[in-house]
Amino acid sequence: MASHNRLGQEGEAAAACFLEQKGYVIRHRNWRSGHKELDIVATDGHTLIVAEVKTRCDDRFGTPEAAVDNRKIRRIVASTDAYLRLFEIDLPVRFDIVSVVGSEPPFRIEHIEEAFLPPIW
Repeated sequence: MASHNRLGQEGEAAAACFLEQKGYVIRHRNWRSGHKELDIVATDGHTLIVAEVKTRCDDRFGTPEAAVDNRKIRRIVASTDAYLRLFEIDLPVRFDIVSVVGSEPPFRIEHIEEAFLPPIW
């Protein structure tokens, strides 16, 4: 496995553990349906949380969350729509970003709640 893939998996595992420690209930990690993909889907009370995890060795070239551009946001929102329909979920949805920085655990983790809103089509 390539080192960047290993780092990404470790970052996602650390992010999921971080969210669980905050009291979130993880429903799915790396949920996929065709080309659609969501990193972490969780609940916090009566809210569905869709968390995009971005992991980087360091932030020399910018913060991990800066990699979540408008194109990525549209993909996340479309994937969330598919998820909601498949599982027949009727809850408010919040889009978060979990920024993970470091080359190995323990990572520096930042949780950005309500990182973005769905774009108006």
